[in-house]
Amino acid sequence: MAVIDHRSLASDILESVGGQSNVDSVVHCATRLRFKLNDSAKADTDAVKALPGVLAVMKAGGQYQVVIGDDVSAVHAEITKLTGSGSTAERSAAVVDGPVWSPKRLLNGFIDVVSAIFQPIMWPLAGAGLLKALLSIALQLNWLDATSQTYVILAAAADSIFFFLPIFLGYTAANRFGANKFTSMAIAGALVYPSIVDLGASGESVRFFSIPVTMFNYTGSVIPIIVAVLIQSHLEKNLMRIVPKMLRNFATPMISIIVMVPLVLLTVGPVTSFLASALSTGITDVFEFAPWLAGGLMGGLWQVFVLFGLHWGFLPAMLNDIAVAGSSVQLAPLPSAVLAQAAATLAVFLRTRSSVRRGVAGPASVSGFIAGVTEPAIYGVNLPLKKPFFFGIVGGSVGGAIAASGGSAATVFVFPSLLGLSAFTTVGSFVLQIAGVAIAISIAFALTFAFVDRESTADAESVEAAVAVGTVEIVVPVDGTMVALADVPDRVFSSGVLGQGFGVVPSEGVVRAPISGTIITAMKTGHAYGIRSSDGVEVLVHIGIDTVRMNGEGFTPSVARDDVVKAGDIIAEFDIEAVHKAGFDPMTLVVVTNSKQLASIEPIGSGAVSHGTPAIAITV
Repeated sequence: MAVIDHRSLASDILESVGGQSNVDSVVHCATRLRFKLNDSAKADTDAVKALPGVLAVMKAGGQYQVVIGDDVSAVHAEITKLTGSGSTAERSAAVVDGPVWSPKRLLNGFIDVVSAIFQPIMWPLAGAGLLKALLSIALQLNWLDATSQTYVILAAAADSIFFFLPIFLGYTAANRFGANKFTSMAIAGALVYPSIVDLGASGESVRFFSIPVTMFNYTGSVIPIIVAVLIQSHLEKNLMRIVPKMLRNFATPMISIIVMVPLVLLTVGPVTSFLASALSTGITDVFEFAPWLAGGLMGGLWQVFVLFGLHWGFLPAMLNDIAVAGSSVQLAPLPSAVLAQAAATLAVFLRTRSSVRRGVAGPASVSGFIAGVTEPAIYGVNLPLKKPFFFGIVGGSVGGAIAASGGSAATVFVFPSLLGLSAFTTVGSFVLQIAGVAIAISIAFALTFAFVDRESTADAESVEAAVAVGTVEIVVPVDGTMVALADVPDRVFSSGVLGQGFGVVPSEGVVRAPISGTIITAMKTGHAYGIRSSDGVEVLVHIGIDTVRMNGEGFTPSVARDDVVKAGDIIAEFDIEAVHKAGFDPMTLVVVTNSKQLASIEPIGSGAVSHGTPAIAITV
């Protein structure tokens, strides 16, 4: 979908409605600019309709309404800048400005974003991880020779998605942040390009136009490309405003690539390398006087280090210790860290009611235990559920402290796994190493099994809808009678210009979320809410027709922008009688505003319904 140049569109709309002098006032609701014109005859409706970004124009209630859709608030903001009349308009119909920035909300938001970005590639990750586990077993049992061409081919098949992970995440992150997907993949591809990887491995100084570059290994990394695509999405929006239209198609991707690749190399690499080096040096020093404390830190935080790519900073020290001293104590806590996460995933596998969650958790736990591959376990199971990830950290910390207290060390560099424990048999106490691993597994498994919810039937169904075959289900948000969108008494909605959906004649004044996701729009008037699911489905819930004119009377919001909701959570309450008395229709509308970007949207409900009844099946 083309990116709207908000400033240009705002200027064109003002000119087409008769200029600034013809505008008495302008406000916006969830989808429309609502003008009060001094002389409606001066407005060139055909010209307004022809503008890119305008979905429809209608005249109702003494207002000249220009339907924009999701970008309405941005276009309205540009109009107020041009007219200098923003204060009144913003007070009357602006969105709720956002959350209280608590650490918990920031952490939850970060986890939700990372989990959503990983969700589309969970099955390939799980399958590749299981293949890596099987190859590890084949090597241990001498079924395959690590130097054979057969093994090389199979290992490449298993490792490719992990090695080139930034490219996959570039695509899914672009889908999440609204960036150009293939530009994002090009940026990610540059980060793992062989010559860039070789520059980092050579140890030589690297310069970009005389600027020193601290190289970092981006293969298998997660956070750098996610941050890069987030910045790219904002860069592209600005470029679309300033680059001439005749040049945009090729100039915008070119400039984005030119800017973003060096920017990541010049910023993410140095910051990550500095943090990783500082952490490695600090924990190495702690090993000297308090091995149990260093083991607890490494065992608890290793998977967090992996998440942020900081683990690369420890590898040189580990490899140097093995080469010089014959062993590395820094490796000792890692089996506890990795196997605790695998154990938490196994507990989810045994606990959940969702067959799809089990389908991810089963192979993920096997690949974690056997091969030390935790990406499918962490990103597909533990991190989205939050508690299993933290329980894994607790188990890893305790187990790592026990293993390190016995002086355990690895004589060769291995992936921390059950099969890799053989590397710890000759240095330090192998008994305490095994005890630490066993306790780490027990703690993570027991806490997860005891305290992680089994997931209600509705939650399990939502997981299956989202993960199994790329489908998402929209449910009815309010008790009442469903109405086909074509029969809704509002031309903009009924025409489908805003997207496909349905209406409900409500019998109660409690409105619930029709889909799980993040609140992206919450009108101060309390009558409209936008929700974006982790799959990228965007849904508008509009309570009543033209009820923005009630200025919030009779509406009680229960959520704010950036809140995370589950399908069925109450998002607002309203007084049906008050809506009737004000002369408006209380029909509640649900519209999938990005319908054109989805594979299919099929209605599956009708007639008298209660909240939670499946209404639409979407294939993403």
